[in-house]
Amino acid sequence: MFTIDVLTLFPEVFAPFVGLSIVGRAVEAGVVEIRYHHVLDALQSNERADDEPYGGGPGMVMRLEPLARILDSIAALAPPKERRILAVPSPGGKPFTQAEAQRFAQQDRLVFLCGHYEGIDDRLGALYPIEEYSLGDFVVTGGELPALAMIDATVRLLDGTLTAASLESESFGAAGLDYPSYTRPPVFRGVHVPEVLLSGNHAAIARWRREASRERTRAKRPDLDGPSLRNDERP
Repeated sequence: MFTIDVLTLFPEVFAPFVGLSIVGRAVEAGVVEIRYHHVLDALQSNERADDEPYGGGPGMVMRLEPLARILDSIAALAPPKERRILAVPSPGGKPFTQAEAQRFAQQDRLVFLCGHYEGIDDRLGALYPIEEYSLGDFVVTGGELPALAMIDATVRLLDGTLTAASLESESFGAAGLDYPSYTRPPVFRGVHVPEVLLSGNHAAIARWRREASRERTRAKRPDLDGPSLRNDERP
């Protein structure tokens, strides 16, 4: 079974979303197991999860010892030759893309380490093969929200979560952005659904959707308008 481990100071953040989402249905169906590791549970005696930064400055830094205990225990119990990624949400990480979600979905296990405060002691990267990822050029208060986004993007790609038809034509595939979608009523406040979608002509609808996908991509995300969009000569 695909396994996700989450190291966090706030495991309760995950329950509402996971319980009410496609991710939750994947958990119930046995597609994925998600384990939460409360960092405070790994503390010993009077140990703290954070401490003041060397050199002074504002805020606190997450300490390595409790994190290392959890990471070491995960590795010790993992099967030999397990394909595993240790992902750390970080403003300095590379952009998380659909391609990365697809790579994540090809693993056996994902481990997310959610930082807080001024971040995690930077020696983490010298001790473990971390991969840092960012959702964009903005700062949030902790790694939980980015981790949730990456978990959702990955789990929906796992076999047994969604149907193949639901995945084959969505945004960021070979055709760029997905085509526009409409539903009842056919006219709302004077705005009409494109006539071709009401025609029942499936070949014409497929052609319209391909072209609409290309047009939408060129208009909204021209950076995605690559050769696969310009040179697609399918009927």
